[in-house]
Amino acid sequence: MSIAATQLKPTAVNTIFRTFAEATPHPVTELVAPNPFCLLVAIVLSAQATDVGVNKATPPLFAVADTPQKMAALGEGRVKDYIKTIGLFNSKAKNIIALSRRVVETYHGEIPTTREALETLPGVGRKTANVWLNCVLGEPTIAVDTHVFRVANRLGLCRTTTPLATELALEKAIPKQWKQHAHHWLILHGRYICKARAPECGRCPVREWCGYKAKLV
Repeated sequence: MSIAATQLKPTAVNTIFRTFAEATPHPVTELVAPNPFCLLVAIVLSAQATDVGVNKATPPLFAVADTPQKMAALGEGRVKDYIKTIGLFNSKAKNIIALSRRVVETYHGEIPTTREALETLPGVGRKTANVWLNCVLGEPTIAVDTHVFRVANRLGLCRTTTPLATELALEKAIPKQWKQHAHHWLILHGRYICKARAPECGRCPVREWCGYKAKLV
């Protein structure tokens, strides 16, 4: 696994995240959920799907099943009916039911609070666990999705080829004071400015420190 540290100077890294913080002091997930269990379900559903699409599908589901006990009782078939507009809904419904049963049977209905334990739940990988720990417990975890991977490498915060390598590189590159919100800032930047196909470099607040060779200004 290749882990390349940032080529940016510490002052530049600090300035980038200070700029993000000034624009959005308290970033939060755009997934809508009434409680930690529902948020975990929403994060599982968001894999290879948009937050907007998940938010359209989940309110009716959470209205009838907002606990692992209720979700398990709902059954795979009925869960499919609620989430059929979301990509990979068959496998996701299966995972959500299995996840709910595992939480009830193994953790007495409470979501476990370590990444290792979370990753034993069906449908929960490292990124999902990191998102939940960050959003619910405020842990300074860095969840690497497609936006974080793209933005981090474009800016020059790292030079990596895998999500795990990116996470580990960002852990080293980002100062402690910015870590709690770092992945949210990078997600928002990638979603609304540093877009995959047409980055809007002209209105990028951190373009001065960006190492993206193809940036359009």
